Amino acid sequence: MATRRTFLKGLAAAGLTPHATWAAAGGPAFLTAGMETGGSYVLCGLDINGEIIFRLPLPDRGHAAAAHPRRPEAVAFARRPGTFAMVLDCGNGVVKAMLEAPSGRHFYGHGEFSKDGETLYTTENGFQTGVGYIGVWDARDYRRIGEFSSGGIGPHDIKRLPGSDMLVVANGGIDTHPDSGRTKLNLPTMKPNLSYVSDGQIRDQVELLSDWHKNSIRHLAVAEDGMVAFGMQWEGEGLSPPLIGLHQIGSEPRFLCAADEIHEEMQGYVGSIALSKSGDAVAATSPRGGVVQIFATRTGNLVDNLREKDVGGIATLEESFAITSGNGIFRSSNEDHKTNISQGVAWDNHLISV
Repeated sequence: MATRRTFLKGLAAAGLTPHATWAAAGGPAFLTAGMETGGSYVLCGLDINGEIIFRLPLPDRGHAAAAHPRRPEAVAFARRPGTFAMVLDCGNGVVKAMLEAPSGRHFYGHGEFSKDGETLYTTENGFQTGVGYIGVWDARDYRRIGEFSSGGIGPHDIKRLPGSDMLVVANGGIDTHPDSGRTKLNLPTMKPNLSYVSDGQIRDQVELLSDWHKNSIRHLAVAEDGMVAFGMQWEGEGLSPPLIGLHQIGSEPRFLCAADEIHEEMQGYVGSIALSKSGDAVAATSPRGGVVQIFATRTGNLVDNLREKDVGGIATLEESFAITSGNGIFRSSNEDHKTNISQGVAWDNHLISV
């Protein structure tokens, strides 16, 4: 009779050795960075109710994280312009690797894994040339193995279309340089776009109207049918154009906006964006305005306008949205709009679904 040991040896010989899954890290629903009361920075895993499952130390302020599709690994990115990304085993807290941006580059705070989990893609600024790049890393040992053009300047967020390895990149159009901190160096000539990339080649690209060229495309969400929602940040004067866009490859973009007096509450700034599980609703947060606006994707009508100070991250729940702020986490449904302020962490910009 075969023993467990011989059975495992047989699996190893066949390349089928079991690997740890996210269950080894407590089965988190979300990842998010934050600052603890004492001023230290952490990456946390949260359950579906917003309770902390694990918290792991970060060397500096985090921005977003990339969750491996199978293994309990997260890549925590520094707030831009940052030159480090930390690969964490969320099951045991071990730092598996530290990614360093190549000379002349800095990370933009976001990354995405390939469908099979074998490759990590990172958004990067080539600040010596003003060109955007996507860094390519072998996710087995996190060696850098290549790069390609992002299709524009200032690539910020990056997502993968479901069921494929087509990447969508939010090229914000803004040039920055570490010597100048977060100063925006090319506002008069900025040119944001949404680029779709596969095998290192641009497959489709969306640019904004010329009058909207200061509307920096920053953050992304993707529905199961491939619809992309993108959130923007207005760098111009006066009331901003629409700050939420919807697009699918091969079609024209659509833009959603509330009436002026409600739209103005966003203060020209989307901090994070999410699509509902069905794709029927899109929600965008504005930490500047302290508001979350939710729209019906089919009609473009405003569904809800929730006010919450220092609101930041947002992610999809079964029937609503989970939303983080400097004060805690709450749901978007009116009957359950309850902020949890007992966790001792001020949550940062993004809430990432695992």
